Amino acid sequence: MKSHYRAVIIGGGIVGASVLYHLARRGWTDIALIERAELTAGSTWHAAAGFHAINDDPNIAALQTYTIKLYKEIEAESGQSVGMHMPGGYSLATTPARWEWLRSEYAVYQTLGIEARLATAEEIVADCPIVDPAGLLGGLFDPHEGAVDPHGTTHAFAIAARKRGADVVLRNRVVALSALANGHWRLDTELGTVTAEHVVNAAGLWARRVGRMAGVDLPLLPMMHHYLITEDLPVLQARQDEMPCVTDLEGFTYLQQERKGVLLGVYERNPKHWKPEGAEWDYGMDLIPEEIDRISPELEIGFRRFPSLAQAGIRRWVNGAFTFTPDGNPLVGPVPGLRNFWAACGCMGGFSQGGAIGLVLANWMTEGDPGSDIFGMDVARYGRFASNDRYLRDTTAQFYSRRFVIAYPNEELWAGRPLKMTPSYDAQRALGARFGVVWGMETPQYFAPGEPDFVEEPSLRRSNADRFVAAEVAATRSAAGLLDTGVYGRYEVSGPGAAAWLDRLLANRLPPPGRLRLAPMLSPSGRLMGDLTVTCLGPDRFWLVGSYYLQEWHLRWFREQRPPASVTIENLSESWLGFSLSGPSSRQILARLTREDVSDAALPFLGCRRLDVGPTGAVVARLSLTGELGYEINVPALQQRALWGALLEAGADLGLRPIGMRAQDSLRLEKGYGVWSLEFTASCTPSMCGLDRYVAFDKGDFIGRAAALADRERGADQRLVLLALGPGDADVTGYEPVHAAGRRVGYVTSGAYGHHVGASLALAYVERSIADAPAPLTVTVVGEERPARLLAEPPYDPRGARLRA
Repeated sequence: MKSHYRAVIIGGGIVGASVLYHLARRGWTDIALIERAELTAGSTWHAAAGFHAINDDPNIAALQTYTIKLYKEIEAESGQSVGMHMPGGYSLATTPARWEWLRSEYAVYQTLGIEARLATAEEIVADCPIVDPAGLLGGLFDPHEGAVDPHGTTHAFAIAARKRGADVVLRNRVVALSALANGHWRLDTELGTVTAEHVVNAAGLWARRVGRMAGVDLPLLPMMHHYLITEDLPVLQARQDEMPCVTDLEGFTYLQQERKGVLLGVYERNPKHWKPEGAEWDYGMDLIPEEIDRISPELEIGFRRFPSLAQAGIRRWVNGAFTFTPDGNPLVGPVPGLRNFWAACGCMGGFSQGGAIGLVLANWMTEGDPGSDIFGMDVARYGRFASNDRYLRDTTAQFYSRRFVIAYPNEELWAGRPLKMTPSYDAQRALGARFGVVWGMETPQYFAPGEPDFVEEPSLRRSNADRFVAAEVAATRSAAGLLDTGVYGRYEVSGPGAAAWLDRLLANRLPPPGRLRLAPMLSPSGRLMGDLTVTCLGPDRFWLVGSYYLQEWHLRWFREQRPPASVTIENLSESWLGFSLSGPSSRQILARLTREDVSDAALPFLGCRRLDVGPTGAVVARLSLTGELGYEINVPALQQRALWGALLEAGADLGLRPIGMRAQDSLRLEKGYGVWSLEFTASCTPSMCGLDRYVAFDKGDFIGRAAALADRERGADQRLVLLALGPGDADVTGYEPVHAAGRRVGYVTSGAYGHHVGASLALAYVERSIADAPAPLTVTVVGEERPARLLAEPPYDPRGARLRA
């Protein structure tokens, strides 16, 4: 072990070994992996080591595909067998709802380019004769499902990294971490002191302990997970090939062939945490005593679905611990608030995601960019609230117990809630608000006034709550709608030099005092880092407004751009709240609450003023996401409840109605407006999504200018378009494939029913040739092909006259 390295990876599991290899492959050879015991000691050695490409986040699914393709390469490079078996796998449908869901998933597979197929019950039983066909309706076959040898695969990464010059230091625990003034780190280990320019926390079961050494509490917890391995089965002894894997989704079990027996794993509905602070330091290649009684309900289902298991002996029980995050995806990337300290942990699917984590982290560390949109695994997707013990226990247990449960697009889950509420929360509940949650904040989805017993039914099709959404849309188009904007992230940038710093940070031209502009923010690669608005409140004072759940992500980016000492960045997201008031009556309502002139001349479109609104002191900006005349009224958080009451009273006789996020989705789709995380993501360029019209290429240099200019001149391969779908009882939810003449030409980003225009609408990225010369299209919605028409302009107020009224 040397005294200094460019990077040190703490942890010798599959993820740490992958990070070491990928950094070495990128040319960083002055690096070391430090492991307290042996490679794989922790979760890796006892893992079932299954892999698959599917993930709820298609960006992560694409990275999992990379991991699977990497295994043969790493085996060849290292000379170490990874023991790869890829017979494919079936996900079973034993209820009509599950069959409908699998048909929808199959469409997403098409978008991802995964060559999956739907299978009949007869095909499944012929391929997997140990499956009992009782109640089996069909399934989905993924050809990229299989398993590897956890020991061989981890060592293959380590051997290949060593060949490229990396060090692997075993039996040496890191006992302390200290941040140095120059951004480097001091690591005190059992074998001596090491300094490193970068530290990667890939410590698995010990990741929370290692994080706390650096002063951060990471949102992850270990949980128990069982599987059993049977003795040989005659039906498998008789066959020459390997039986495909099987996941019984309604049975909460997964199965894969293990020699001539099988491995049966369980995701029980009564999960149990283990060592919430992290494993003891001397824990290694150990197992937890099995708790068969606790998982017996799921085992009984498994033995019914695979009845031949009852005739086989059990060779081995495994009850091991894996770390879980609230959403089940890993924690990857630069940890907010710490220089050169990186996360690569919380990975419960290490053999599906380990290779991908190594790839994106090596890209990020060496180039400053992960290379793709990986927000779904970015450590900055969580705030400090997510590390609360109660919150972590509730949300990780919810994820584990619902591992194989259908996730419906209109379903709101309740773990860790309610946590954060705006001051008007109780008043909104009293009027029938039904809430969702965004980054811990309770957010109204719709209002069911006068119907306290109404229950929304989870569905892939149009919800039974749509009548409430339709009424909110109608009120906004004809009178006014009032939306809680607690889901907005707000930041103040002030001080001498603020304008110059923002002019480089943002791609648009800065507005003059009293005005605001839409503000794309780019990475050096020319891809989007934000879809913000910037408001100039004075010569040295600006507000930035974006998505509430991106606070840590955006603040980390702001800090990385090194604002000068004279510039202050303050997060106002908790201290300022407000409402969006929009609709043809909104000006009249606002005028009733202020003595100031709010006419079009005094407060024009994209104008901003300080006003007394009722009893509150507000910053009022004139814009809306509904396509109507509208205002965003921002007040100190403690005044938000008073503002709510004043607005409702002033608008009572003018038809004002509280609305939720679902109505706003319907309204924005009628205008063809995109939003962050759906249409606008870190994988998009401005010319792809139409934001290039807000980019001031002629203003001088800014972050990402050269790359964005090159992209504009080259022309984007895909364009964002608005589609109207043919009749049906379901709307798109995202990532459904778009076809032209049987060929996949794009995919959907979001959609909703346009209640005012009476059409199912979808925003989608399609090939440039389709955008330039529209052709007959189809979109797969809940497994059914629907005709789709590309709209040359929004179906509602295409000239924007109402917005600028």
